[in-house]
Amino acid sequence: MDNNDILIRLRYALDLKNSDVKEIFALGGEQVKAVEVPLILTKTPDADAEETHEENMPLTNDQLERFLNGLITFNRGPKPGVSGPPEVSGEHINNLVLKKLRIALELTSEDVLDLWKKAGINVSKGELGAFLRKEGHKNYKELGDQLMRNLLKGITLNYRP
Repeated sequence: MDNNDILIRLRYALDLKNSDVKEIFALGGEQVKAVEVPLILTKTPDADAEETHEENMPLTNDQLERFLNGLITFNRGPKPGVSGPPEVSGEHINNLVLKKLRIALELTSEDVLDLWKKAGINVSKGELGAFLRKEGHKNYKELGDQLMRNLLKGITLNYRP
């Protein structure tokens, strides 16, 4: 799953306007111009596709992480005693998205499991714990694209019934 697709699905699920997306990027320390937002929110064309898509602006992992950091600030306010956005971690992007969304939307582990359940997927507490571990931990497990899609689907069903 590419980063633009994750952002497109999040924007829809949380009902964010283009101006909100620009503000969230700014809160995360990434300066994005208003004319760039629609380009970011365009799906990356497939290499095999015959049709030509309008131009898009591929999103890097660091840019998506900055957006997620900005989303946390946007939803919960700035962290007391900390000035400026946090540094990017370089962690596996799907696991990072799960962790950051859990913080931004103030979700408990049970809430996350319920989101997957709404999307028709059963995930155990042990699996969720493995996804939330630090990379390098013996029980760490990478979150796959299918589970990420279903998590975003569950968020959409929850926030936009």
